Amino acid sequence: MRAPAALRGADRRLTRRIAAWDSPAARRLLPAAEEAAGRTKLWWAAALVMAAGGGRRGRAAATGGVPAMAVAEVLSNGVAKQLVGRPRPPADWIPHDDVADRPDSSSFPSGHTAAAVAFSAAVAASWPRAGAVCGAAAALVAAGRVHSGAHYPSDVAAGAAVGGAAAALVRAGPRLLRRYVPRRR
Repeated sequence: MRAPAALRGADRRLTRRIAAWDSPAARRLLPAAEEAAGRTKLWWAAALVMAAGGGRRGRAAATGGVPAMAVAEVLSNGVAKQLVGRPRPPADWIPHDDVADRPDSSSFPSGHTAAAVAFSAAVAASWPRAGAVCGAAAALVAAGRVHSGAHYPSDVAAGAAVGGAAAALVRAGPRLLRRYVPRRR
């Protein structure tokens, strides 16, 4: 399934513009955020810090964030990437060396972004300030995925949608189970 021509054109223009962003802050922050978020290390560390030092609110935030992140990873990497075999942006669009480190898997959707948004949204439901901090880090991760040439902006947007849906699903899960799963007596 091919994207409409207008979306492909917008993806091309935005990818080239974001990848060419060469400010000192971008060259320092975006790769660092991407590295920290790799294999969800950043979100596991945040969950540990919240659970250990945030009291009941921190434990609730971590308890919501980790399963939301896991569901997002399964949906994005285990399901969507297998169904949509979209190639990564062309290497000649990326004017720096980060393009050499990108994965070979499908570009659509961004699993890093899905996990980041899922974790942040789930944390925000229990602890809004911590969720805002995680959300800022998630935004850096998302921008870094386009800047490095690993994803198109539409991949990142789809990853964010998957992450938001995963957080909502995990939050609604207990209520849905109580409603639809018969109780043993």
